[in-house]
Amino acid sequence: MSSTWREFMSWNKYTQIASRALRQALTETDRVAAEKRAAIGVRYQLWENGQSGEQNYVVPPAKESGSGTPPV
Repeated sequence: MSSTWREFMSWNKYTQIASRALRQALTETDRVAAEKRAAIGVRYQLWENGQSGEQNYVVPPAKESGSGTPPV
């Protein structure tokens, strides 16, 4: 038996909707912390003659002041 949501949307769309609903249900401080953790950094590196080059961010991440550990 197939789940009802599978008839109408993909797994990616389902998880996107579920995560948005969860974030909206959080308190303000928890919601802000969750949104910060959701930020994704994309890096690339050039390869020449089988050797990897330096990794560079497409968009460098913002520098944060803090302990460096995510909130629980």
